[in-house]
Amino acid sequence: MPQTLDAAAVRTWCSLALEALGREREDIDAINVYPVADGDTGTNLYLTVESATQAVDAVFAAHETGTSVPATADAVRAMAHGALIGARGNSGTILAQLLRGMAERIGAGDQLPGALLRAAALAREAVAHPVEGTILTVASAAADAAAQAPDRAAAAAYDGARTALEATPGQLAVLGRAGVVDAGGRGLLTVLGALVEALSGEAPKAPAPARVGTVVVEPCADGGPAFEVIYLLEATDAAVARLRARLDALGDSLVVVGGDGLWNVHVHVDDAGAAVEAGVEAGRPYRIRITHFDAGPGPVREQAQRAVVVVVPGEGLAGVCGEAGATTVLARPGEPPASGELVDAIRRAHAREVVLLPNSAELRHTAAAAAEQARTEGVRVALIPTRAAVQGIAALAVHEPDRRFDEDVVAMTAAAGATRYAELAVAERQSWTTAGVCQAGDVLGLIDGDVAVIGTDLTATALTVLDRMLAAGGELVTLVLGDEVPEGEAVAARLERHVRESHLAVDTVLYRGGRGSAPLLIGVE
Repeated sequence: MPQTLDAAAVRTWCSLALEALGREREDIDAINVYPVADGDTGTNLYLTVESATQAVDAVFAAHETGTSVPATADAVRAMAHGALIGARGNSGTILAQLLRGMAERIGAGDQLPGALLRAAALAREAVAHPVEGTILTVASAAADAAAQAPDRAAAAAYDGARTALEATPGQLAVLGRAGVVDAGGRGLLTVLGALVEALSGEAPKAPAPARVGTVVVEPCADGGPAFEVIYLLEATDAAVARLRARLDALGDSLVVVGGDGLWNVHVHVDDAGAAVEAGVEAGRPYRIRITHFDAGPGPVREQAQRAVVVVVPGEGLAGVCGEAGATTVLARPGEPPASGELVDAIRRAHAREVVLLPNSAELRHTAAAAAEQARTEGVRVALIPTRAAVQGIAALAVHEPDRRFDEDVVAMTAAAGATRYAELAVAERQSWTTAGVCQAGDVLGLIDGDVAVIGTDLTATALTVLDRMLAAGGELVTLVLGDEVPEGEAVAARLERHVRESHLAVDTVLYRGGRGSAPLLIGVE
């Protein structure tokens, strides 16, 4: 069996791992009892690998127009980077660091055994207090087995990991009492099995059942920390070293992975605000996720009849939609949400009926996949193909949860469809557009997705776009102003005044898009 990964094998590995974790997600979730019995390890690993897969696919897409294929090192680095920015939970964060270690050694010309050894070592360094009987133990056993059999490294790694996994109930008392193997280690074994299949074309022998008896979940005596806090962080190595010490004093399950200025921070704490503040002091935290752990047996949250899940391109809009009762998913520039994140949001909405607003043509297939997955879980999902955030705002404005589901969906769809949309963006390089040639730094006015105006001044370009859109009529103009617009207050006032003076009987509403939003979004209803 060949043991040298090439770029195509990396892509196949991602695809097979994602498929396998999709099949096994619920079983892995069911045995998740450590470090917190929150039943999400399989889901977190799936979301992490999904992000890694998207990153690798993007590298291949960039080569589709030429005759070359990505270098192996580029593919593995993309896989590691995708896992880093999409890592979820304790195990997902550790998996991201394992992939980073592999990328380091493969990029330096090393083979699979050396890559796995570096991966295991780097993952241990990332965990503040390593514990045996966990994914770390399974990773180390896999690396040691591969080093002893370099001619069949992938298969040896899988065999070593499987043996180590079966022994985890005897190493970690909480696993033994619950009658399960470690959930994170079980997920890693699935990923290694996909690697074997990617290299050999044959799936390895299935592991022993994850349960070694009746699963018994026991609550922690002191309840444990109340929150899981995860965020990406742009910071220096020195700042991260200080951050580690501070977070270690605040809570437990601390894992900090990454490097080269970008990190993923994971910690369990009682004071979530203090954990985020520590990140602010260290650098720039973003994509912050705070999850409150279930305190144990108690009243079950009642399922709502209907909810709206909306993808938003800025933190300000997330607040606006959240205040309107929607469950939001933040889409940052160059980081569209994966289908797993949309499914997770649908689950968080905890409703029998869900209206999904993707607010981007590029998310059409992703949203459709998420809707289909949610339907298999018994949720009635209606996907309204909104193509811009202003269409989503229009749909949300007419949402009435008390009327029949079909009627509500029709009304929301009609409101979105009656809203023309525009966006102002800044050109990054010289390019041909439907409005002519633009230069780097030009302001582009896109109407309904096509470049219609090229200008040099944001306000002037916005006025031209507004007039073109209102030439066909309109009753309400929605403006969403990004945080990075120079003299934003003056720009907003100028646009509102122009609509008031030049277009009678047209109302204007202004929202702050917040960080991550485009300079200006315009909707005309």
